[in-house]
Amino acid sequence: MKENLFTESLKQSTGMRIFLYFIILLVCCLLGAFASAFLVIGNNDTLLKIGQGISSAMMFIVPPIVYYFITRKEHPMHDLGFRKVSPVWLILAGIALMFISLPVTNQLTTWNEGLKFGGALQTLEDLLKNLEETAEALTERMLNVNTFGGLLFNLLIIALIPAIGEELTFRGVLQQSLTRRINPHIAIILSAAIFSFIHFQFYGFLPRMFLGIVLGYMFYISGSLWTSILMHFLNNGTAVVLYYLNNKDVIDIDVDHFGALQNRWLIAGSMAVTAGLMVWSWWKKKPLDS
Repeated sequence: MKENLFTESLKQSTGMRIFLYFIILLVCCLLGAFASAFLVIGNNDTLLKIGQGISSAMMFIVPPIVYYFITRKEHPMHDLGFRKVSPVWLILAGIALMFISLPVTNQLTTWNEGLKFGGALQTLEDLLKNLEETAEALTERMLNVNTFGGLLFNLLIIALIPAIGEELTFRGVLQQSLTRRINPHIAIILSAAIFSFIHFQFYGFLPRMFLGIVLGYMFYISGSLWTSILMHFLNNGTAVVLYYLNNKDVIDIDVDHFGALQNRWLIAGSMAVTAGLMVWSWWKKKPLDS
């Protein structure tokens, strides 16, 4: 009876659900920070990556699963978003989107990197740039491998774990919760904005938000986290593989601007095809939530 009353109160009270989720998140983050603190001491890159993986898993993977097992007694993983993708062509559409949208992503990156505050906000601009440089240095350190084992390890820590965790949190929990209460388009955009903001990298905010919007729409259309997780993994994994090939001198490209185009008409075409593919997917497969 107590369990039923508790479950019913969770269903009725949005505030209580938010409070419960943040309590779970806080406990998991503290446990993750405590566990990874012993690994990041020193100058060992492997231990640094393990610590990063633990922190990411405890922040983004464990809380959504625990939360849904508490609040959804019958089908927690299904309700969280782990549903069968049907039809399968939606996965192929998602994979195509990741590559077709690259010119748009790079154009947004260029615009974002060119933003300047100046004047009274110069101190803020300098702080944001310092944070960006620190994040870039850490990323390059983690990606600096030239062995196949190092590549596989990076695909796990840098590509797979964040893809699963961030999709669970921002699409599985946040977007689905918002979609039940507000217009789905607003829910997708708002979730994408929070997804980008939480990375605390201002000069990558616009392209990351765009990525979040694409992932959000494909999750909403397919009704399955498997679609957005695969797309997210593909996005992260491509960068990991390209960095590895660069380190091995197999290729020589600017990985950070992979897929960039200078021709404005081609960029506009990329945007049109990206939007068209999402609209076509929406039209062909009515979202489960609608």
